[in-house]
Amino acid sequence: MSRIWTDEQLAEMAKRTIDKAFDAIDAGEPQKAKELVQLMYDQFVHLHDGYMVWIAGLLTWIYERHGAEGAFDAEREAHAKEAKLVFAPPEKTDFQFIVEKMSAELQGHVHQHMALAEDDEKVVLTNTPCGSGGRLIQMGGYDPEVGLARIAEPSDLTFNTPDYPIYCLHCPLFNRNAIDDMGDFLFINNPPGDGSSCQFIFYKDKKDIPEEYYKRLGREKPLPLIQNP
Repeated sequence: MSRIWTDEQLAEMAKRTIDKAFDAIDAGEPQKAKELVQLMYDQFVHLHDGYMVWIAGLLTWIYERHGAEGAFDAEREAHAKEAKLVFAPPEKTDFQFIVEKMSAELQGHVHQHMALAEDDEKVVLTNTPCGSGGRLIQMGGYDPEVGLARIAEPSDLTFNTPDYPIYCLHCPLFNRNAIDDMGDFLFINNPPGDGSSCQFIFYKDKKDIPEEYYKRLGREKPLPLIQNP
């Protein structure tokens, strides 16, 4: 059979989208560059969503055979390995650094509108929707036709929330790990069950964190440090 593509066509097919966008910028073609940036974003979303459903499907399989504890343990083990390569623990934990770091990282999350609001007590970062767990709900991932699991029984593995979406197990996990490993929250996750939005809540002073956030994780609020006179 004769060839279908020339060497030049194959080289163009192999070129990364970002390199094509850079070439368009260098050539003074801003509209083409914009179109290529949008194409690159759409390509990323496609891959992101594939991995997102892949993870949720694996967790569903584990949950259906080993229960909520099994799924939670698998999530914890996976994130422990992830932290060695990608999401390393923050080098600083002060309030301003954590707020700026999280907002910067979430700017790259897919198809979510992010808003920050500050008052004297805290900063609330709201994603509408969450670019992964929230969108997965909106996409119908938990509908019977797809069959991703919701964890039926409320427990401290699910913020004591019934019918908790399996993909979102990392939210209580991150919050529990911060309390257990660092002594208190870095931030508080507030994911609603309908997928409309989710929140990261950052308190300027840990003593102002409501006790309910600890109790839904099966934890006690740390006692304030006693200052020596």
